[in-house]
Amino acid sequence: MSARILQGKEFAAKIKESARTEVEELKKNFGVTPGLAVIIVGENPASQVYVRNKHKTCEELGIISEVVAMPETTTKDELLARIDALNADKNIHGILVQLPLPDAIKAHSEEILNRINPLKDVDGFHPENVGKLVIGSPALVPCTPAGCIEMLDLAGIEIDGKRAVIIGRSNIVGKPLLHLLMARHATVTVCHTHTKNLAEVAREGEILVAASGKPNLVTGDMIRPGATVIDVGINRIAPKKLVGDVDFEAAKEIAGAITPVPGGVGLLTVAMLMKNVVKAARLQLEA
Repeated sequence: MSARILQGKEFAAKIKESARTEVEELKKNFGVTPGLAVIIVGENPASQVYVRNKHKTCEELGIISEVVAMPETTTKDELLARIDALNADKNIHGILVQLPLPDAIKAHSEEILNRINPLKDVDGFHPENVGKLVIGSPALVPCTPAGCIEMLDLAGIEIDGKRAVIIGRSNIVGKPLLHLLMARHATVTVCHTHTKNLAEVAREGEILVAASGKPNLVTGDMIRPGATVIDVGINRIAPKKLVGDVDFEAAKEIAGAITPVPGGVGLLTVAMLMKNVVKAARLQLEA
């Protein structure tokens, strides 16, 4: 029997609907309309598509959206000055710098991202937010791992007491997801390039998350029968062909539930960004 396919579109719609309700509540109860500013530097075509998608979703949900387009020649100091101005703008509750930055300032990416006020850091990358996540304080959390947790909840898949295995230890997915799963009382193992007997360790996971960035790394024999498999990978292996980190065709015959690529976790990321903008507005009200 084939696995239940966890379609990102279905869960993203529910997350966005919840964000829309919260936006209306903030307007009605506090006279606050959440606002997001996205800074895009240069002409990267993929980045422009992402930014347009974020802008459109904001408009759908009643969130103020400001796209700050800066030329390829923008200096680090000019970009920092723009972030400072947005930090001071009371109508902007979330600030996001679209990556990658142009080559001339790419080396300063960390300094630039860290200039964002932690209360407006809707990507959840600021060290202050990372620290709060680790100790379990309320914080803005990276959108993709937060989306994985939200999807498990909406799908009615229990986390408490489960064995979870994450393949990949990036700052964007693997590490934050470790802390989110532990906060929900899962027993978590994180695998990486130095992990011995990867297949054996992966098979222990009742929840298996693949976030390594390696196409089809996870084969059918690495999956515990009935496990929930979350594939965070998006790998372009041909001009029009995207695959995940999991061999989907083999995995769906063994797993109990699985996310597809494309059409899975990727669709949750923008939806969770909207939730983070609303959360940021609430945190700023309380500050």
